[in-house]
Amino acid sequence: NTSRLIDYSSWDHIYVSDDEDATSPYVDTPSLFRMRHRVRLEKMAEFQQRGEDLENNFAECKRLLEEAQGQLKELEDGRQEGEEDEEREAELKQVQAVVKKLKKDEKTFAKLIEEYRREEKKVPWNVDTISKEGFSKSVLNTKPVPKEETQEEKVEKHKAFVEKYATEIKHFGMLRRWDDSQKYLSDNPHLVCEETANCLVVICIDFEIDEKHALMEQVAHQAIVMQFILDLARTLKVDPRGCFRQFFSKIKTADKPYQDAFDHELELLKDRVRSCAQLRMENAMKELEEEEKQKRLGPGGNLGHLQMEIQRSFDEKNIQMLQEAMNKLDFEEGKYHLKRCIDSGLWVPDSGEGDDDEEGDDEEDEEED
Repeated sequence: NTSRLIDYSSWDHIYVSDDEDATSPYVDTPSLFRMRHRVRLEKMAEFQQRGEDLENNFAECKRLLEEAQGQLKELEDGRQEGEEDEEREAELKQVQAVVKKLKKDEKTFAKLIEEYRREEKKVPWNVDTISKEGFSKSVLNTKPVPKEETQEEKVEKHKAFVEKYATEIKHFGMLRRWDDSQKYLSDNPHLVCEETANCLVVICIDFEIDEKHALMEQVAHQAIVMQFILDLARTLKVDPRGCFRQFFSKIKTADKPYQDAFDHELELLKDRVRSCAQLRMENAMKELEEEEKQKRLGPGGNLGHLQMEIQRSFDEKNIQMLQEAMNKLDFEEGKYHLKRCIDSGLWVPDSGEGDDDEEGDDEEDEEED
């Protein structure tokens, strides 16, 4: 029989409990156990929190470093193209210093996390960790899956964002130069989001309805800029606030296929804006016509709610058809419709003279026939 060797060394430092350590006859034993247990749990929580803080700080440092390196590359490219000036050189030195510091911080955090994980492996197991997963978990630097928002939550979020940043969004929509757009987003990185893109489209539609076509096309251009930034972020799987500089670097030196794709999307957006504006104006006209029609009909309501025969009799101005249709109805129902006709001004009760005149007209018609 071949015996299988089992390594029990990983169990050597299990700390099952300290609740059965030496007690004192002068202290209540259950209270002492509860106090020791509470202290141990607090130490565990503090240790775990320290690890989470290190991971979060390390991730934030990497994000800031990536953003600063993108800015540095852009400034260095500008220098190579002969755009040297004192202000740009000063900004270049400042960004170089920031990159250097962030690289140093990144190494420091990486070292601290490595030490933390070594320390984590040495932590003895106890009754609270040996039967429950979670304390000795591996912490991965991954982006948590966001909770899917409901449609109502999305609407409220968009409304609140637009109300808060309406002025800044409209200002961005009016910018024309690539450098101006990039500078403004650098100063207002919170604008790099889906809400801004949606708001810019709404502004386009409003301008088109007001027949301000040049302004519509200008804002549409900026809406596509924001959409391309968001698409780039989705492709790279990064926060759009950390990659918008890459878009501007790319579009300023874009090859023809990339520029053609941008122009194509811009034309598609302008066509959609025109269609949407036309539809909104048509709907507004229909609502206005309906309101005017209701005003003309008065309190009696819409003729469409009457019986079909009664409606046709009014359309053809046929008194006999109207009387026949009324006779087919119950007394109360006919009385109801007659009152509606009178209220709406379609039926005007008059004296007997009017009836005689009508009969005389009928007789004359018969003689002519």
